Amino acid sequence: MAGIKTVPTHASVEAFLSSVADDARRQDCRALVKIMKEATGARPRMWGASMGFGSRHYKYESGREGDWFLTGFSPRKRELTLYIMAGFERHGALMRKLGKYKTGKCCLYLKRLADVDLDVLERLIRESSRPAAGNHA
Repeated sequence: MAGIKTVPTHASVEAFLSSVADDARRQDCRALVKIMKEATGARPRMWGASMGFGSRHYKYESGREGDWFLTGFSPRKRELTLYIMAGFERHGALMRKLGKYKTGKCCLYLKRLADVDLDVLERLIRESSRPAAGNHA
């Protein structure tokens, strides 16, 4: 079985942020760092090619286990990808207030931060990062 590639690294968070070529996207990334840091109480850390905050140990019934970040993001070419590891099922009321977005199972896709209510986004991150949110990875 192949090992997990998304693991904590010693790569520089500042270098990662500075490498974002588009100025508006880089500003959104810096704003996300502030929001996620406030929401989780954790410092940013590079997890592979993504930035993560905090960590949670998980263990599946199969016996597979590991550690994963509570929340994080990556500035993809087309949109910002935010990792809301608890998923969105429990957060219907917040999602209705959030603004313009798309979702995957645990991914929130935003074109730009200006498309969403930042207070609602911070609350979503805060609530989904609580231990009661489950051990999703």
